[in-house]
Amino acid sequence: MGVSLPLKDFKVPFRKSPLRMRLTMRRPTMACQIRIARTWLSVGMTLAEFEGLDYDGQMQFLAKHGKKLSRMIALTMPHWWLPTCVLSWFIRHFMKWEYQKGAFEKFVTLIGTESFTPIIRSAEIANPMKLRLSRREKGS
Repeated sequence: MGVSLPLKDFKVPFRKSPLRMRLTMRRPTMACQIRIARTWLSVGMTLAEFEGLDYDGQMQFLAKHGKKLSRMIALTMPHWWLPTCVLSWFIRHFMKWEYQKGAFEKFVTLIGTESFTPIIRSAEIANPMKLRLSRREKGS
């Protein structure tokens, strides 16, 4: 499960089709989400501003915050076998900009607390400390 991102195709000798490697972006742990949030806040831009950038604005953003962007993408991938700095370097050098941009936009829309809102509402309804309808008058 997750979003599969393609890397550059590698030409292998004596093989007709190139070797296609992919990395899978998954829901990160809470520690990684906190690190991603800190990195995103250090960029100082909202998602609406990022999506509204023209070509020149995208190139300026890439020149200024390219390492941070690849680090945020690397934190969304299971990396217990590879350090985050190595994985972000790999993303910077072997993944196309279009895929990096798409992965970043997809992840930023998924992060947040909207998915927890129904759980919080159901927890409020099922609160054992709250009096039930039949017990309101006596309170016992």
